Amino acid sequence: MEPKPTGKGRAIARSVVNIVILVVIFLVGVNVGNGRINVNIHKEHSENTSLPSRLDYSTVNDVYKSLIDNYDGKLTESHLEDGLKHGLATATKDPYTQFFTAKEAQDFNGELNNSFSGIGAQLGADSDGNLEVIAPIDGLPAQKAGLQAKDLIATINGESAADMTIDEAVNKIRGPAGTQVKLQVVRNHSQALSFTITRQDINLPSVKTKILPGNIGYMQITTFSNDTNDLTLKAAQDFKTKQVKGLVLDLRNDPGGLLDAAVHVSSLWLNQGQLILQEKRGSQVVDSNNALGNNILHGIPTVVLINSGSASASEITAGALHDQHSAYLIGEKSYGKGVVQQLINFRDGSQLKVTVASWYRPDGENINHKGITPDQTVKLSDADRQASKDPQLDAAQAYLNK
Repeated sequence: MEPKPTGKGRAIARSVVNIVILVVIFLVGVNVGNGRINVNIHKEHSENTSLPSRLDYSTVNDVYKSLIDNYDGKLTESHLEDGLKHGLATATKDPYTQFFTAKEAQDFNGELNNSFSGIGAQLGADSDGNLEVIAPIDGLPAQKAGLQAKDLIATINGESAADMTIDEAVNKIRGPAGTQVKLQVVRNHSQALSFTITRQDINLPSVKTKILPGNIGYMQITTFSNDTNDLTLKAAQDFKTKQVKGLVLDLRNDPGGLLDAAVHVSSLWLNQGQLILQEKRGSQVVDSNNALGNNILHGIPTVVLINSGSASASEITAGALHDQHSAYLIGEKSYGKGVVQQLINFRDGSQLKVTVASWYRPDGENINHKGITPDQTVKLSDADRQASKDPQLDAAQAYLNK
């Protein structure tokens, strides 16, 4: 969608509620709204109104002059300007506020559309700032190699990742299909493991469905993408036609995606007008999202499966269905991504992704760094995976067959 220029050629293209950036997909669980939003939507609530409208660049120019006079290497004006912009975003010390060059923005938006080249795993940062795997996507190279949610990235191709930003790690893990990347990770803060993973081109539908024994409908959403609304509506209509007795909504290892997709999915179960989430700055509510109607699946007993790889839009959906008494949660505690970003587009194709608010469940809770605890905790072990067992799905079927 082309941004609508405003002011000095800038426009906010989307509201973002996830954004656990990807590593070559390191697919960001980005949650993006579908309307054009005024660039000043949150300005009146900003804590930074006392800052000057323009910075004093005299000391920056001192550093610039020293660089060009002394640096043993080639510098370009565009790279230095991009470095300044990246640095401004990094100065927030918020891992989700980032500047993208035009090329980075193009890659980012391609990943939002679920088309990318990489290893198929989401990368974020834990509460200590360590680079962390949010979730490997089922069936893709990272998952096949054995990467797991919560693995900490120690090295990338032999280079320490300790001081890397998410962007830097993403760029190092990315690469052409058919090439390899070597990762050393730490699992459970104790076990060092090494992986050599071959990158591939990836194009995924975001929704998979089937009918389980006992006429139970199964819907898996891998990311909340541009195709999610249509695919979930089609699945819901099919489930309704087949008169399923219960539903499993599988959001495990789903890093998030488009906010409007989370709202549309939740609306398949909820009555029109029911609250899905609120956005707040401090105690001030700045936006609310409510169910849209067309609740084809309303009243059908539903289990939502979550785990530590379920983030952002997944958590919005799981939290809304749970808090509005439309679903029972089974699995493990979710990731815990409860802040909101906006994407601001600039005329040269670059973007700023900036944290503007926190989002809250219908029960009033913000899940940032806390996650959502399921109603029934069921673990899925390495031994289960190796034996192709799924005790979490088994538990969901048992619950629905009561």
